[in-house]
Amino acid sequence: MVDITAAELLAAEKIFGDRLDLAKRYVEHLATSGTERGLIGPREVPRLWSRHVLNCAVIESEIAHGSHVADVGSGAGLPGLCLAIARPDLELTLIEPLERRVIWLQEVVDDLGLGNVTVMRTRAELAVGLVDADVVTARAVSAMSNLAGLTIPLLAGKGEVVAIKGRSAGEEIEKAAKVIRKLGGVQTSVLSVGGDLLDEPTTVVRIVVNKSQKIAG
Repeated sequence: MVDITAAELLAAEKIFGDRLDLAKRYVEHLATSGTERGLIGPREVPRLWSRHVLNCAVIESEIAHGSHVADVGSGAGLPGLCLAIARPDLELTLIEPLERRVIWLQEVVDDLGLGNVTVMRTRAELAVGLVDADVVTARAVSAMSNLAGLTIPLLAGKGEVVAIKGRSAGEEIEKAAKVIRKLGGVQTSVLSVGGDLLDEPTTVVRIVVNKSQKIAG
């Protein structure tokens, strides 16, 4: 079993509530078959809770009740499966092009009995028109200048992108500002999420999209 510190356990209890056991089982999948199949590096196992699962799960606070969330480049289910476990009210579509990852994701979804998750093997740009999301999430996929074009079209003109980013988030949105506006982004902000739960809060870029709204400039 993957070790969890007292502080991490407290945060996990607050985020996952009565579904904490599901979160623990997910972490075990990451630590075993996830590393064996190359979805997670072996060196990441000791910090699966802090650096990966909790880091992703805290963004649930930024997503409205009952939203349909598309997770782009879902990989090991970060953040998609974390959100599905923490928030059974959400409908998740995990978009992942690589077959071995899709097979693993489906195995985990089936084992955990996550009825609110659909795994889709495709590229994000090919999912446009097939997915009508309220929110699109992504983590460690690409820079915002490229990521905007992979995420915003999945919103069908209106919704939000919630992307987990690093310290360069502000610089990335400056470089991507023109692309974001062209795609219908009307408001872009950098948020620090989970500061009350985590030693290191999660940095999130939020893009509000409304293609019917005209933007000055």
